[in-house]
Amino acid sequence: MSTDTQTLDIPKVTAYLEKHLDGFEGPLEVTKFQAGQSNPTFLLKTPSRNFVLRRKPPGVLLKSAHAVDREFRVQKALQDTDVPVSKMHLLCEDDDVIGSAFYIMDHINGRNFMDPRMPDETNETRAGIMDEMNRVLAALHEVDINAVGLADYGPPGNYYERQVGRWTKQYRASETEDQPAMNELIERLTASIPADDGQRTLVHGDYRIDNMMFEKNGTKCLAVLDWELSTIGHPYADLAAVIMQWQMPAGPEGRGFGGADRKTLGVPTDEEFIAKYCERRGLKDIDNFGFYLAFCFFRMAAIIQGVLKRALDGNASNPERAMKVGAYVPVFAANGLKALDSK
Repeated sequence: MSTDTQTLDIPKVTAYLEKHLDGFEGPLEVTKFQAGQSNPTFLLKTPSRNFVLRRKPPGVLLKSAHAVDREFRVQKALQDTDVPVSKMHLLCEDDDVIGSAFYIMDHINGRNFMDPRMPDETNETRAGIMDEMNRVLAALHEVDINAVGLADYGPPGNYYERQVGRWTKQYRASETEDQPAMNELIERLTASIPADDGQRTLVHGDYRIDNMMFEKNGTKCLAVLDWELSTIGHPYADLAAVIMQWQMPAGPEGRGFGGADRKTLGVPTDEEFIAKYCERRGLKDIDNFGFYLAFCFFRMAAIIQGVLKRALDGNASNPERAMKVGAYVPVFAANGLKALDSK
């Protein structure tokens, strides 16, 4: 079994797919996607069609992390809903094939935006893509979890209480140095969790434009990707995650709108995006949004701390980028504290 996250054992993958994937015919050509830090992802090219293989990284992993089985389940459940996802083909939980569990899905022939400013697009296209991003998010939170078989996809109880506890444990397990701002953020978040308002929906957990695929010459979303953090929880966490990302610096590292003139770009302000989301879901407004925003900064800080720990341990999917991303832990923590103080 290989512990290499950069390559696949092509003969083993080919033999497995010939046996388990209807209509599969080689030869197989494999290319690793460089984007993404958590679950290594590969493009599988065949003469007739292309697939994507997404695997759990090998080695010792944090409990509940890298759950490719959950990613497969949730996307399969969403196949016939208003939330666009890639077609799921098979899940392999036999570590003997490539060294860890993996699943196979269709390759989406679309385009992906790593920069929300979309510098090569027109204002009309930018506005259309942002509105589609808003539509899909509202649709996600309107999915009938009982009808699609996901009622048990997350435990009951206060989502934020559960999540703050979980990510605090994850952060402590991967902590590499003391971060005073993170310590303060954990303490203050724990003390200010809102009462449960009864909303219990499917949440993506990492909803942002670079986790979406759009049609090549239009604004329609073809698939939402990277469902590793999905669960049953509270919808405002996803909405706040979008706003959090937009507050980051513009460019390849921050991937936000920091310093950008959104009006000139033709994209919505935070307030306009939130208002449109509320309109689509029939909500009057959202109280205490600062908490939800702070929570997202906290969770992202914990996630990238894990990325940094994997890089230092030699298990990162993209080590060089992992080290750069890891340096943002104190920045996210400080922004979380600022959000808590905002309202």
